[in-house]
Amino acid sequence: MTAETPLSPLVRVSLDPDERLLTLTLDRPKANVLTGAMMAELRQALAAHRESSRLRLVALRGAGEHFSFGASVAEHTPQEAPAMLDGFHALIRELVHYPVPVVAVVDGKCLGGAFEVALACHFVLVTERAVFACPEIKLGAFPPVLAALGPLRLGGALTERLLLTGQELSADRAVACGFAERVTGDVDGAAAHLHDTRLAGLSAFALRQATRAARRAGGAEQAVGDVLDALHRQYVDEFITSHDGAEGVRAFLEKRAPRWEDR
Repeated sequence: MTAETPLSPLVRVSLDPDERLLTLTLDRPKANVLTGAMMAELRQALAAHRESSRLRLVALRGAGEHFSFGASVAEHTPQEAPAMLDGFHALIRELVHYPVPVVAVVDGKCLGGAFEVALACHFVLVTERAVFACPEIKLGAFPPVLAALGPLRLGGALTERLLLTGQELSADRAVACGFAERVTGDVDGAAAHLHDTRLAGLSAFALRQATRAARRAGGAEQAVGDVLDALHRQYVDEFITSHDGAEGVRAFLEKRAPRWEDR
């Protein structure tokens, strides 16, 4: 039987008896919003198992009908956004530098920061209901991690369309562009199936070496290094302090159309 630990009301942590598969479930349905507290707890859970020599795979899931609607819009205000962004980008870097593969098992909507979390994972498994999008541009914002990792994971042209329009990426398109694979069997057993059929027979040491090599040679480490640092500064120094940046968040929270001043 898999041992399950309620790390908090926000995240469920499950480790299989052989300590080879760690499952982290976002547990605030239906939206599973990535608040600063949830991000911190995900980082805590990842750190707690980082040095486990037997671990071969980490799975990220969302409880309920959706993976996650993304980061909390309420935490995008000028007062809270810098701290939120610090925590979020720390989580992204933790995923990119994690020593064993991480798989996002996506059912339903995977939006905004949640899509960016999936971009930082090594594998993405999708059901037919999976939908990805970074709609930040509709709030007068932009998604730094999509800008940094998207060209590597999705391709440059597709990334620009998603970033500049906020349009959705269907499960079929995500599979077609090589970003994702279809869930085999039932969604609850998808991560275990991936582990059992592809990773279980491998040396955990060799897997860690290959994981680090892939991220270093493939450009992901650089993308969440200097590139993401520059985008982080742009977001904090230019976007957060702009009229339209603040207006987009206010309009969303007040459930009204934004009044852009184009500045």
